[in-house]
Amino acid sequence: MFSLDDYEVYKIINLLGFIVGIVFGVVAQKCQFCFSGSIKDYLLTNSTKRAASVIMAIIVAIISTTIISNINDIDLTTTNYYKDNINYFSIILGGALFGAGMIIADGCSSRHLIKFAQGDTYSLISLVFIGIFAYATTKGILQEPLSYIVSNATLLEFSSSIENFQMNIYFIIPPLVLVLWLLTKKISRIFSLLDGVVIGLLIAGGWYITAIIGAESIEREVSLTSMTFVYPIAQSLELFTYYTLNELTFSISIILGILVGAFTMSRFNKKFSFGCTSNIKRNKVVYNMTGGALMGTGGVLAIGCTVGQGLTGLSTLAFASFVAISSILISGYITALYFRKIDKLPMCFIFDWNDRC
Repeated sequence: MFSLDDYEVYKIINLLGFIVGIVFGVVAQKCQFCFSGSIKDYLLTNSTKRAASVIMAIIVAIISTTIISNINDIDLTTTNYYKDNINYFSIILGGALFGAGMIIADGCSSRHLIKFAQGDTYSLISLVFIGIFAYATTKGILQEPLSYIVSNATLLEFSSSIENFQMNIYFIIPPLVLVLWLLTKKISRIFSLLDGVVIGLLIAGGWYITAIIGAESIEREVSLTSMTFVYPIAQSLELFTYYTLNELTFSISIILGILVGAFTMSRFNKKFSFGCTSNIKRNKVVYNMTGGALMGTGGVLAIGCTVGQGLTGLSTLAFASFVAISSILISGYITALYFRKIDKLPMCFIFDWNDRC
């Protein structure tokens, strides 16, 4: 009879990561959950529905992660979001690059995973370039030139004067709730943000899996992490190219699960089985290549993407994560304003509060 006890712990963790990814893929495809999309919705149609889902996900991720970490005594300050020698200049630059890239490519890293799974072949270009440039920034041709910023002694010394502290949840949640109210304006609308609730809970679930179950792993060390996409996309490309079973990780398993979940849901939710209704003429190949390259490099410099920093990082209440996602969103908004001005900001679907996802 099948039993999880027959499997090594790290394999169970990878299986659970795959399930987490499937749930994320199903929910994100069904409701088209998207950070960059929320910016475009507001600028093009004044719709705040997807932005409200994003804020709801952040709120739920922070609260549920705090509860889980307190109950299980998980020290989130040991994660990558609190690493030594934090360089705020690198984080801000990376966030700016990622924010611009996600608008240029018409979607962030998580969004392109969903779009590719539901049939947008151009998103594969973005994903490949995210992976290539993430590796180029980490281990390749861009590592040395960017080290003059990342490892700059002056910048590191200045950054060290600003402590990367763990923010107080009681000071973070009230402003987020206020923003959520300003976006919804009706209490009844809050109950339609189930996608944000589920995705927020998945972040806490990821922490639980890697911290609690991962602590039992003897065969292999399991990194304390949750959902993040930029560098794992690069690792997924490496796994696909140079396959060895031992290289499969929790983060890569999540990505594989997202593709399966989003593809499966797109077979039922054919509304978003990709057919973009935008009449804007753009060289999609160039835009997707450029945006993917910026996101790959920016995501590494910023230590995460919209989900990696905006949800997972913020769920740890790391100040550096707040800086990173602020940089991403500000850059994304400014870039979207520019593209709207030159009539190059595509809108494939209209999202309204009356729509049910």
